[in-house]
Amino acid sequence: MFNDEAGYGVKGDTFRVLDTLTEIGDATWFRIGDKDFATHLIRTDMLRRGHTLTETSLAIGARFGLKTRVIPMTDDSVRTRFNTDAGELSFQEYFVRERLKPQLQGIAFAGIDSAHRTPDVSTALREADLVIIGPSNPLISIAPILTLVRNELRRERTMAVTPIIGGVALKGPTVEMMRAVGRMPDSVEVARMYRDVAGTFVIDERDGDRASAIEELGYRTVVCDTVMRDGGGKLAAALLSHV
Repeated sequence: MFNDEAGYGVKGDTFRVLDTLTEIGDATWFRIGDKDFATHLIRTDMLRRGHTLTETSLAIGARFGLKTRVIPMTDDSVRTRFNTDAGELSFQEYFVRERLKPQLQGIAFAGIDSAHRTPDVSTALREADLVIIGPSNPLISIAPILTLVRNELRRERTMAVTPIIGGVALKGPTVEMMRAVGRMPDSVEVARMYRDVAGTFVIDERDGDRASAIEELGYRTVVCDTVMRDGGGKLAAALLSHV
């Protein structure tokens, strides 16, 4: 149901609620469709009635028929904040309203110091045969999770996949963000960020010449085609073949 063409939202969604909000004078720069609104209404209602974010996420997953247990890192409130030359901005303000135009000066996670990983997360990591850190933005997608689960991970059974191929991120502003905070935007730098939690690092075959530099950091390296053209099935099979 994902809208691959737009890169977000629900395929074939309509925007009647948002259009009406525009007509009556509300700010509608954050474009979500009617089906998205339905999911937000369910989640917000459940949270207001006292359900945890974990309970809410599992319940919504069940309603959509998901067999996979998708759980958040915490039931506490944690928000990504971007410090820019235009002031402090939320994730949505920076990405959507401002379209990444303000100069990024730093990234913070409000609430992370008082947040705790959930028992579900601890159990999942403790019982896992293999933990895979996916090819997401290491600064804003992976960093807050690692802050909460770092001491639950064991290097010998944790594998990380680079989000950067040939100096380019296939999706999102990972490269630009890494440059903004003073990090080299390449697979070696990402490997350096994960060296205390992962024992295996996966790079794309187009970056095969970086394998020796990554191995010098103490990794076992896997070189393969990391581009997920099929939703990730071939990459998953390749990773499991190297366990």
